Amino acid sequence: MEKPMRWRKSSFSGHGEADDCIELAAVNEEIMLRESDTPADALTTTPGRLRTFIRAAKAGALDHLGR
Repeated sequence: MEKPMRWRKSSFSGHGEADDCIELAAVNEEIMLRESDTPADALTTTPGRLRTFIRAAKAGALDHLGR
């Protein structure tokens, strides 16, 4: 029997129903990401690739994409 997926969200997202956030779930050797207001749509990545993305975002390497 397969265990149900446990989605987690950041504590910075708040606790109300209207709080939109990114949720993460670990599935085998992969990480699933979804937007809380569209939970049927999810992306899959590896822990290493997610770590690289987070480091790049924190360093500002992706800031030009929002312009």
